[in-house]
Amino acid sequence: MSSGTFQRHEVKFLLNRKQRMALELAMQDHMQQDQYGESTICSLYYDTRDFRLIRRSMEKPVYKEKLRLRSYGPAQQDGMVFVELKKKYDGIVYKRRISMKEAQASRYLAGETHLPEDSQIGREIDWFKKYYRELLPAVYLCYDRIAYFSREDADLRITFDRNIRWRDQELTLVSAPWGRQLLQPGQSLLEIKTSSAIPVWLAKALSENNIRMTTFSKYGRAYTIMQERNTMRERGVYCA
Repeated sequence: MSSGTFQRHEVKFLLNRKQRMALELAMQDHMQQDQYGESTICSLYYDTRDFRLIRRSMEKPVYKEKLRLRSYGPAQQDGMVFVELKKKYDGIVYKRRISMKEAQASRYLAGETHLPEDSQIGREIDWFKKYYRELLPAVYLCYDRIAYFSREDADLRITFDRNIRWRDQELTLVSAPWGRQLLQPGQSLLEIKTSSAIPVWLAKALSENNIRMTTFSKYGRAYTIMQERNTMRERGVYCA
């Protein structure tokens, strides 16, 4: 079992196809695509039966937290995945994560076993699970991501997420990455991640292309759609 910690600002922007092309052009002299190219990221979010975590998050408090299980591409039961505790306080994102085999991680999150090793991050995740008591898989999300890192500032990272899909059935990472689309055709989600200020060239490119910061939660958007669908069902409106 391995672990890791991350601390940084993360700002998000919704782009259309034209804006993304213009921004990628502006990035050519400053950013370099990472070695993985475009990869599929799969996440399984855990929540209480009444969705306490995401409802609290959508109220935009100063402090919020989420728990998820993540894999890069569909997971194998004997393959490695990450148990991630994501916290956000006053605009700064803190991530704590440990890696283990998928089968072991699923049993641990179901309360059927303990972590194989003792660690500070493991104790934080244990405390989180005990505080919220029964946590269950709530929403599966997957998307295709291209990541870039700065040639000038090792702390700066930019990602583009497209083809963002969600589902509230077949809640396991050991399955094909399918689901309903969250974005409109041609849209992508830009995330800028840094612990310092956004460089001048990037701020200029965002401004010139009318790219405005937004608040966007993939899990939050999926939850909103789920609630709208449930409301329609209660009113007797058929939802395909």
